[in-house]
Amino acid sequence: MAEKRLREGYTTGSSASAAAGAALRLLLKQQTVTALEIALPPFLRENGATDAPKERLIIPVYAVHLEEGGAVGSVIKDGGDDPDATNGLHIEAHVSLLPDNAEIILEGGKGVGKVTLPGLPVPAGNPAINPEPQEQIKAAVREACAEANYTGGVRVRIEVPRGEERSKNTMNARLGILGGISILGTRGTVKPFSHSSWKATILQGMDVSLAAGVDYIGFSTGRRSERLLMETLPEWKELAFVQAADFVQFSLESAADKGFKRAAWSCFFGKLVKLAQGHAYTHAKTAPVDFLLLAQWCREAGIADSLLPEIEGANTARQVLDIIKDDPNRETALRHVATIARDIAQAWAKNSVEITVYLFDFDGTLLTVV
Repeated sequence: MAEKRLREGYTTGSSASAAAGAALRLLLKQQTVTALEIALPPFLRENGATDAPKERLIIPVYAVHLEEGGAVGSVIKDGGDDPDATNGLHIEAHVSLLPDNAEIILEGGKGVGKVTLPGLPVPAGNPAINPEPQEQIKAAVREACAEANYTGGVRVRIEVPRGEERSKNTMNARLGILGGISILGTRGTVKPFSHSSWKATILQGMDVSLAAGVDYIGFSTGRRSERLLMETLPEWKELAFVQAADFVQFSLESAADKGFKRAAWSCFFGKLVKLAQGHAYTHAKTAPVDFLLLAQWCREAGIADSLLPEIEGANTARQVLDIIKDDPNRETALRHVATIARDIAQAWAKNSVEITVYLFDFDGTLLTVV
């Protein structure tokens, strides 16, 4: 049977662009559209824009209607087969005309976050609408104006009615983006299971840390390991903590490239073993635990020979912790594996970042630090 083709979605930037274009067509031409074709990024040269014709995408328009002083268009954000925290949100564009000038003024309203810290693509004090989506929205506005032969200015206010609520499921607060979601999208579409958005978040987190004058970074594999690391390092600034998820090598290499001096890596035993095995990306689907190798490390650390067959036949790393829990050399074994993992992390960080590995148990106990 042929593998099912995964469906692509579109970004919040594309959603806002289509909403703005639809609202303007109603305002300028009394035309109600149920779908709109828009141009896709890149528009900025630094992102690879050229003079070639843009790729285009047709986006469904949920609603469009007049309001006092202008019109509003609404598009439902669709992440395709890779939904994220913004999937299903109504992205609205409220537009009004500025006949006395030719400027396009772009604003953020309810549910669009406000940038409060340096280090992001948008300066502090501005709505969290990234530069590429800004240009995409303006391009959609210009197309609508050209169709109607309108040469005046336009004010566009992007709103996301449930944006503030949904932003709690994003990293925005950590990045200093408060009050809502970000309007993003460097390519306009969402590629299923693409890692690019998470990697971009990791890099932004590091940039925010650097902009705050912090030269250390605390990586974790998820929310629990991050919380435990924060509790272990209370003297570290909150801005210094970044959830790296499964992107071990990428995060450590990036930390070296950005000039960090120190880095902590917080994880549970399964992720630690995968790091020690040299997996650059530690997701369960692509990076299984090698229990034969783990048994060998346990043997080297003095774990009883009678336990080794159980370790070799284990199903999870957590099970191995259970198997060795009463062995007198348990702590030695954990330090041995953690040291191997740290040395690999150190190499990925180009030996320019001082790496410390923190291994936690599932009950929150700090098992070892190397």
